[in-house]
Amino acid sequence: MGGSYSALLAESTCDWWSLAGVDTLVGEQPAGWLVTPPANDAAAAKPKRVFNAEPELPPLPAALQRQEAPEVAEAKGPVVFPDDWHDFQSWLAASDDVPGSQWDARRVLPVGEAGAPLMLLTAWPEIDDQRDGTLFAGPAGKLLDAMLQAIGMARGDCYVASLAVTRPAGGRCDGEEAAELDRLLWHHLKLAKPARLLLIGGDIVRMAAGLPLPDARGKLLNINQDGGKMEAVAVAHPTMLLARPAQKAAAWDSLKLFNRGR
Repeated sequence: MGGSYSALLAESTCDWWSLAGVDTLVGEQPAGWLVTPPANDAAAAKPKRVFNAEPELPPLPAALQRQEAPEVAEAKGPVVFPDDWHDFQSWLAASDDVPGSQWDARRVLPVGEAGAPLMLLTAWPEIDDQRDGTLFAGPAGKLLDAMLQAIGMARGDCYVASLAVTRPAGGRCDGEEAAELDRLLWHHLKLAKPARLLLIGGDIVRMAAGLPLPDARGKLLNINQDGGKMEAVAVAHPTMLLARPAQKAAAWDSLKLFNRGR
């Protein structure tokens, strides 16, 4: 009877636990019943959404990422011009430091010697000059020869040069390029030492005499060079005279000034 009673008691106890919701085995070790278990569902694994936060942007392409600033090239000082006449002529022909040599690969070089009775100086070669490789080429050159003959000169008696050995785009330059050409102008005249100077074209008249061509026509200009004064006159470029024949009279008025006092 006792065995039967024990079985009934055990069955009753199991029923009570079952009704209490305890129907599985538990471990023998004590458990922390008051500790909140970690979430194990998929939704809990997702990070909480934070509002008003900066959005995470994708990385920039390598070409747009910040690069270290390149080293700045050391600034060059002013170009040093050769003081010897023959060295200066060789420098004009070959050096990359020559102001105005960067505009074209074809250089048009001076012709003649220092100390000439007359120096013919223009700002830069014309388009025909660069094509033919000589200053005052083509019809403009023929007109210039006639102008020189009218005052008893020939081109072979003159030192013929342009300030720049190549032609700038559009026939214009300014800024630092013009400043370097200005330095070259006075150095060139110092070495050439001509007896007189014929300025040909409005650009070189403005650079050498500081006057626009209309204001310089018909006047004997005194160019202050290396402590002395050099007689100079100004005429329009023969290319311009061919295009505007009415200006030939003004050019002749200027050229006649060279014959005064003879």
